[in-house]
Amino acid sequence: MDTVRIGVIGTGRMGQSHCRVYSNLRKARFVGVCDVNGELGKDVARKHEVSFFRDVESLLENVDAVSICTPTPDHFEIVKQCLDRGIHVMVEKPFTETLEQADVLKDAASRSKVVVQVGHIEKFNPAFMELRKVLEGMDILAMNFNRLSPFQGSNVDVDVVLDLMIHDIGLVVDMFDAEPISVDAQGFSVFTNTIDHGLAVIKYDPEILLTLTASRITEQKIRGISVTTKEAYIEADLLHKTIAVHRRTLGDYVNHKNSGVKYRQESLIERIVVPAVEPLVLELQDYIACVSESKTPQVTAEDGYNALRFVIMIRDKILKMSRIKN
Repeated sequence: MDTVRIGVIGTGRMGQSHCRVYSNLRKARFVGVCDVNGELGKDVARKHEVSFFRDVESLLENVDAVSICTPTPDHFEIVKQCLDRGIHVMVEKPFTETLEQADVLKDAASRSKVVVQVGHIEKFNPAFMELRKVLEGMDILAMNFNRLSPFQGSNVDVDVVLDLMIHDIGLVVDMFDAEPISVDAQGFSVFTNTIDHGLAVIKYDPEILLTLTASRITEQKIRGISVTTKEAYIEADLLHKTIAVHRRTLGDYVNHKNSGVKYRQESLIERIVVPAVEPLVLELQDYIACVSESKTPQVTAEDGYNALRFVIMIRDKILKMSRIKN
């Protein structure tokens, strides 16, 4: 199809971002929004000069595809409703509330002809995309993922593993196809009755060690990945979109007769150019392209299922090893 009629279900913070992008996206005709909060939904619709629909069914009658930006407990029923009507789906992470629900939708998506894309947005972060290029041909030894946030402003509807660590787990699932040799995890609560700080240690064969830290109790916001390889040490800042590659060198002493300066170069630091592109724009561009050209999305329902399976395993290990009540 030349133009995709698109709607947004859920007009909270993330839903409003989807609305903003769709309003300016080629091949997308932004039709309208739906939200249980009628006042908010009407305000967003008025801002973008689109229609407001009081219920999901009414919206689905007027669109080819939707973005689902509702709270996670609503995902299963809305995605199922879309699949039953043959409507293409972009659903924010996590895919569903439970693994059983994700399994049902994964199987339904595989039987359907519609596009089902899960919103693991960090895969479209230009810093991560450039990092993948840098790592091509390198022997990875260890990776460290840090996703830290202050408590104020954090999403407390779910624990920090499902809210924050799932972003990095999505990247791990993208990078490593095989099952890990082992997964260990620890965590604790501070401000809520669930996990506020979590640490996971994942080991892959051959001898690749990953550590993932997710926290909502820090006063600094950090989104970083560091990678140790046989060839170099790489630092990627997903928040500020920078990458530094530290390479070993064995330079000789250099003498400048006139100045008398003598030095030895011990290492070389490469600053990688990262395109200044918003990840959500790239993500929704990919979604619209998949719908209009009948392509497989970069983050499929199966990818969403695998990421959820991973984080639930980590969360269960933390709960088992701590005094936090489930």
